[in-house]
Formats: sequence, structure tokens, C-alpha cells
Amino acid sequence: MKKITFPITNEQLNDLRAGDRVLASGYLYTARDAAHKRMYELIQNGEELPIDVSGQTIYYVGAAPAKPGYAVGPCGPTSSYRMDKYAPSLLDLGLKVMIGKGIRNDDVIESMMKNKAVYLAAIGGAAALIAKSVKKSELICYEDLGTEAIYRYEVEDMPLIVAIDTLGNNVYQLF
Repeated sequence: MKKITFPITNEQLNDLRAGDRVLASGYLYTARDAAHKRMYELIQNGEELPIDVSGQTIYYVGAAPAKPGYAVGPCGPTSSYRMDKYAPSLLDLGLKVMIGKGIRNDDVIESMMKNKAVYLAAIGGAAALIAKSVKKSELICYEDLGTEAIYRYEVEDMPLIVAIDTLGNNVYQLF
């Protein structure tokens, strides 16, 4: 099991290989379909994003409301393919890590290799377990989107698997 920290360093990125199990700590952003669409439109119009994605991590999640004693409610990953249209634009701006579940298309994988980024898989069905890793949650923008707003999470030992590494090695193609 490898330990990594967000924001991730280039040294950590280069050390990750498809199939590695990791425990991630540090800070990441959350964003799902609606937030990605808004950011994509800003990029297309040459406007500034509400967050600086350079060197950052985005977790594809819309957490449920927090229960007492927790920073967030259950927060399992959403299907990543829904962000595939938008991901290359964010990767070109320096996004280094995406977290979700399921396969990615060839355009995303090519962009990941070009931009030296990784895709980490969170375990679907483990939403309550993942919520225990989130220590703080702060609303950043797009409050009108509710659970799909962009949040900044502080995580500790979030369990993940390297699904696609910077070289394009892909656990979904191993089977």
C-alpha cells in the first residue's frame, strides 16, 4: 500500500502504476457533471475557472448530507465516463488526478499521458467507508448545484486504486 498526498508531487505521480493500492491524504476538490459543464464552458469562452486546477485532484462525487460527527455524508464515486467530454480541457490546464469509478475513453487516456496525470478508482458501494476519510468539507462555488457544487475536502487515508497511470497502463484493460 502506497501513501500519497494531495496536491500530488511529480515524484509521487511517476511512482504510481496501474493496480497500485493507495491511501491518499491532503486536499482535493469535488465536482460532478453540472460543475464540469460550467467549467468547460468557461474554458471554451476563455474565462477564468473558479478554482485553479493546476496540480490538483478532482473527485467525481456528490456527497449526501453529513450525519452528526462527520464532515460529509456517504460520498461514493460517480461514473467517470460522464466527465470524459470535459476532462481533457482540465488536464490541459494542469489537473493531475481524477478520482471516480469505471472506464475512461481514449481521448481522456491520451490527454492523461500527454499531461502526466493519473486516474484513481474509488470503490463503488463503499460510500460510508469513504466518508470516514473526509475530515473537512468546505463549499467553494456553484452552491446552486446542491450536492454537485464544488467542495474542497481534506481527506486522510482515503482508500483508492490506481486505475490508469501516467503511461496509460489501464487496469480495466488487464481483464
